Amino acid sequence: MAKELKDLTKRSENYSQWYNDLVLKADLAEQSAVRGCMVIKPYGYAIWEKMQRQLDDMFKETGHVNAYFPLLIPKSFLSREAEHVEGFAKECAVVTHHRLKNSPDGKGVVVDPEAKLEEELIIRPTSETIIWNTYKNWINSYRDLPILVNQWANVMRWEMRTRLFLRTAEFLWQEGHTAHATKDEAEEEAIRMLHVYAEFAEKYMAVPVVKGIKSANERFAGALETYTIEAMMQDGKALQSGTSHFLGQNFAKAFDVQFVNKENKLEYVWATSWGVSTRLMGALIMTHSDDNGLVLPPTLAPIQVVIVPIYKNDEQLSLINEKVASIVANLKAMGVSVKYDNADNKRPGFKFADYELKGVPVRLVMGGRDLENNTMEVMRRDTLEKETISCDGIETYVQNLLKEIQENVYKKALDYRNSRTITVDSYDEFKEKIEEGGFILAHWDGTPETEEKIKEETKATIRCIPLEGDKTPGVCMVTGKPSACRVVFARAY
Repeated sequence: MAKELKDLTKRSENYSQWYNDLVLKADLAEQSAVRGCMVIKPYGYAIWEKMQRQLDDMFKETGHVNAYFPLLIPKSFLSREAEHVEGFAKECAVVTHHRLKNSPDGKGVVVDPEAKLEEELIIRPTSETIIWNTYKNWINSYRDLPILVNQWANVMRWEMRTRLFLRTAEFLWQEGHTAHATKDEAEEEAIRMLHVYAEFAEKYMAVPVVKGIKSANERFAGALETYTIEAMMQDGKALQSGTSHFLGQNFAKAFDVQFVNKENKLEYVWATSWGVSTRLMGALIMTHSDDNGLVLPPTLAPIQVVIVPIYKNDEQLSLINEKVASIVANLKAMGVSVKYDNADNKRPGFKFADYELKGVPVRLVMGGRDLENNTMEVMRRDTLEKETISCDGIETYVQNLLKEIQENVYKKALDYRNSRTITVDSYDEFKEKIEEGGFILAHWDGTPETEEKIKEETKATIRCIPLEGDKTPGVCMVTGKPSACRVVFARAY
């Protein structure tokens, strides 16, 4: 067994350390020279690229187009929407000068004091302000609407406590920003994109999610409503995995974006914004992986199938190479991502452990006896089960196995979430059960004061008010006041 695998902390010993170890040892990312920022390594970026490609296709299927807006935002823009600036003020990185010069002592460079900017620039924490300032020039009439734009970008939020993928000062994401003629259209758009995110999470990431509405305390700064998908990690904590915001006319009013409606009257535009980030990488890792390393759903695995030969001499390797070549070609023709690793600089045992650590869904092995018998050993990463299969029709077998693994990985995560989701009626029981982790369905009176009390006393937050499920009214577990429905509580990342 490879040393890297031996050194992986067990989940039961220290879940947080297991996660950190896995991100590093599976070559997904590492800390950078800039505090709080990360380097996404090629294998990690390959997974993000597959996420990006699939999401981008889904956005375009719903009528959206990509654009790009500036990284730097004038400080005055953030002052225009009071709630928005308050929400991000403590996280903003500010550019104050535009030039360096050689240090008088000849040691390096210093900021040129004469190069101070007339107005400071903010490195974007999110792009609502710069985009709505731009939309003012694009929108005059109802005929210019809707605008359905997305951008793939990086953003900066000055986080003090960081963890690779889950919370970093700079991260990659997409942010959709749409403009509509009516309130109904904007609300429909916000909900539509929530469903796109949920479909992506469940169908491609194999991560079951709860769709819901954020409480006022948890709402995006400047939004009238925030919709969310919430996933459960293996330690029972929640991870917010995507949000979609109905912004009303707040940003249109802040930037004076009006249009002439069909009745020839001026009206403010209605807005949405929505986004997911590289935090999804953290969700993927923590939902499926085990003490042997990553477990990747086949739809997002950079390498879906790896083939490793075991041979005694060059002559035997040559025969295996010849046999495997057609299998590789056939799998690729089926759209399967396959790697044949016949490099002689690493022993087969090391390769097995390495590909297991990196979560490759299917491993095929051909040795001398397999060559004689026209067979291959097949191992599936999700269960670590092995069997010997005839090479005749093995491509179809593998294709079906990949589908089976995708379904099994999702089912395992769903069963786990269901087993860790409970209903409670009393606050005493809530305080007891929240220590065990998981999702708790409980009644809440709808007030920020009660929500804050629960957070202070238990460190649990309202993850969402579910869009689906039991809507039976009841009484708040804390105050005994009327409650419209149960909400999802959990401790969260």
